[in-house]
Amino acid sequence: MDFRKTVATKVSEATGLDFETVNRLIEIPPQEDMGDFAFPCFTLAKTMHKAPNMIASELSSDDRVSDPCFSRVEAKGPYLNFFVDRGEYARAVLSEVMKAGTDYGSSEEGTGKTVIVEYSSPNIAKPFHVGHAFTTILGHSLARIYEKLGYSVVRMNHLGDYGTQFGKLITAYRLWGDESALNADPITELLRIYVKFHEEEKNDPSLTTSARENFKKLEEGCEEEVELWKKFRDMSLVVFNKLYDRLGVKFDNYNGESYYAKMADEVVSMLKEKNLLVESEGAQVVDLEEFGVPPCIILKSDGTTIYGTRDIAAILYRDEHYHFDKNIYVVGIPQALHFKQVFSVLKKAGYECADKCEHVGFGLVKFQNMKFSTRDGNIVLLEELLDESVAKTYELIKANAETRKSDMSDEQLREIAEKVGLGAVIYTYVKAGRERDIVFSWDQMLDFEGDTAPYLIYTYARTRSILRKAAEQGVFPAEEGSELLSKLTGDEEFSCAKMIADLPDAIKKAAGSNEPFMVSRSVSNIARAFNRFYNNCSILGGDDLELKRARLSLCRCVCDAIEAGTYLLGISVVEQM
Repeated sequence: MDFRKTVATKVSEATGLDFETVNRLIEIPPQEDMGDFAFPCFTLAKTMHKAPNMIASELSSDDRVSDPCFSRVEAKGPYLNFFVDRGEYARAVLSEVMKAGTDYGSSEEGTGKTVIVEYSSPNIAKPFHVGHAFTTILGHSLARIYEKLGYSVVRMNHLGDYGTQFGKLITAYRLWGDESALNADPITELLRIYVKFHEEEKNDPSLTTSARENFKKLEEGCEEEVELWKKFRDMSLVVFNKLYDRLGVKFDNYNGESYYAKMADEVVSMLKEKNLLVESEGAQVVDLEEFGVPPCIILKSDGTTIYGTRDIAAILYRDEHYHFDKNIYVVGIPQALHFKQVFSVLKKAGYECADKCEHVGFGLVKFQNMKFSTRDGNIVLLEELLDESVAKTYELIKANAETRKSDMSDEQLREIAEKVGLGAVIYTYVKAGRERDIVFSWDQMLDFEGDTAPYLIYTYARTRSILRKAAEQGVFPAEEGSELLSKLTGDEEFSCAKMIADLPDAIKKAAGSNEPFMVSRSVSNIARAFNRFYNNCSILGGDDLELKRARLSLCRCVCDAIEAGTYLLGISVVEQM
């Protein structure tokens, strides 16, 4: 049962106000003594010619707003407050979860619509550092969230496999490259010569000229330069895919900048035909003054394309091949202007798909007293961060297992540590609004009682343990729709049911604002509500078998809700810890 919908229907019938307006105005009161749903009567003052307080008072005694699912309806100032029948509420919510299982929160609102999510998009021949993880983890979560809502999702990894940096890399490899080192550890060797290039370039301007010439040859398709570029690309993808597999990240398409470079001439021709190109200091640009943004460079003064040109080509390609309803770019906030320019060029050129493109920006990743720079060689590799997180997690759970005299094998402990350790890192990226900067802290990330993945995973494992113990005693959860579920009327039980009921709406809001933290916040609320219930209520104690079974149903639903939510974040749960 949708209790909010019932409130909206009753108010609409009693006042004549249309359902959609009423539903939009309904609020969730900040305090429990103010009800579970509240309708502000200000909107009715003009049509009913009465003070909002009086309207609320009259409606509270109107039989048309009463329903068996409400224990009472009260007026408090200008608000009409609805108190749900706790037993009926628990039965309705838990039955819905029990029917859906881990599919809880799914919907068909996106059926027939295609969403493209572009994320990760690392530069080949460069290490995958903690900054790259932000777009990878955020995009992976958004892709799963949209799928949960029924959208057809196309996962795009727009590789940074083109541009002037490859002219630099080709030059550096010819001067200082070590073939054996490249085969043994390609990214480390490519980073070494890339850093060396920038060190040497400061005192040798000829290197800059050589790099430009090599990139020009690459654009022209010269065999030697293309072969080196392919080698760097293929080797990089082997390394990247190993990391993606570890994180459970998948892609449908790896078309990078190089794929769209061959379409750049078509973009230039199209813009020329529409008389949108103007010359500026030798370069060809599109003036975007009417959109309030600087001109977008299409061709540089030396005649080569720029990544903006290739991004325009990519959008046109995607529109033609996927007919997308949304084209989302999960890219850092510093690139906001770039995307405004690209989208504005398409809008000026008359393409409707421009309005379906969206930049989803995010903040910076920081360690105290440290900044990242690939060209200076000052980076924190994601793989090393994951390894350290898993190692620290292993030590924590091993110590806990020894204290509890657990019979789990070392192999089991390491499997758990891998999931919890990875989850700890992933959750750090999605626990708050994406535009906030992240400052890593091991103490915070691995706190089993804080707002962390270990806390969520431990709560899940604890709940599973309760269900296993109950099964050993021959006690099982009540069935879906059972009247036994109506016995869950206590404060902690009701709070837990409310938090579970919030998850589907949180998923929809997460998609609407491209903010996975709305899901993480919802799952965290469920876990906290459950632990309050666990600490204050006896689940398997006492002689009331019916209450035991009802509470076990609540445990089962908590498990399904946590697993459904953490999956959307890219985090795996474990059955025991």
